[in-house]
Order: sequence, then C-alpha cells, then structure tokens
Amino acid sequence: MSNEEKYVQSFVNAFGVEESGVPALKFNEIEEWDSVGHMSLIAEIEEAFDIMMETEDIIDLSSYEKGKEILSGKYDVQF
Repeated sequence: MSNEEKYVQSFVNAFGVEESGVPALKFNEIEEWDSVGHMSLIAEIEEAFDIMMETEDIIDLSSYEKGKEILSGKYDVQF
C-alpha cells in the first residue's frame, strides 16, 4: 500500500467516508470531523506511518492537504 493510500485510508477509517471524497475534507466541514473525530484521525495517521506527531502539528492538521504538507515536511512521509 502506498503512502497516499495509507493516508486516504486513515480518513476513511476515522470518519467512515468514501475514498473519493477524502481529498476535499476540512476540519469541521463534515459532522464526523469534530474534536473527537480529529483525535481518531491523528491516531489512524500515527499508526499508519508509525510516527508520534507533535502537539503543534496535531492542532495544525486542518485539512487533507495540510496533513500531507505536515507529514511530508516534518515526518519524511513521501507522497
């Protein structure tokens, strides 16, 4: 499974959404992505990539695209 697929699957697992809609997701734009859902997403991402995200990055992860930017820039995840 590619890193892109792992990343998308993290959103699918956390929010129960269809893969096709994942790239457009932003915090609080769907009911499932509230503060509790956010922590579920972080847990999914950390498990998928075997990382521990810093608090600042957890707070900054506010969209699908921003998450990719954080993961590639700070955690050496290549997409």
